[in-house]
Amino acid sequence: MSTKSTYSRIARRETHSPRAVLAILLAVILILVAVSAMIEIILSISDQKPLLVTPGNAANALVRANTLPLWILVTAGIVLALIGLWLIIVSFASGRRPRHLIQTDRAVTVIDNEVIASALARHASYAANTDPDNTRVSVTHHHAVVEMTPITGRTVDEGRIKDAVDAQLATYDVTPKLTSKIEIRKTGKVGA
Repeated sequence: MSTKSTYSRIARRETHSPRAVLAILLAVILILVAVSAMIEIILSISDQKPLLVTPGNAANALVRANTLPLWILVTAGIVLALIGLWLIIVSFASGRRPRHLIQTDRAVTVIDNEVIASALARHASYAANTDPDNTRVSVTHHHAVVEMTPITGRTVDEGRIKDAVDAQLATYDVTPKLTSKIEIRKTGKVGA
């Protein structure tokens, strides 16, 4: 196995999340349904009072489902089809972890989105000459959004902040690329 394929496999493992939680949740739901059906069958066999419904009544209700109004059947069918379609899409689509890759030839370098956000907040606050507590940054898969609250009575140069943030993003050289968006609040904050 080549080093490049090993690195790409590691990078994928670190940036994508498995669907194990969803699979376990669905398995637990199916187990609970099976256990409750088994309990109802045992109670029915031993002539005990059912917890919810006897198996015979449940089967009769299922057989008589065609006597329900058409709109209820159509709505139930659409809801079940949408749930099934969602489960199929989720099973094939991979989840993403809040991480990016830094391009290197010698190793796999993974950086967490919170680390990127923290660094961008510091650089944006220095460029705006404000306190870092007045800057909030959120980093998603493709975007870095900088929300700046200026000090009351001072103006903030949005272009200078955008240049500082873009320059910092360029030094990271992360994959996938991040684009920046600067939002400056209209109301200021009293303090340093």
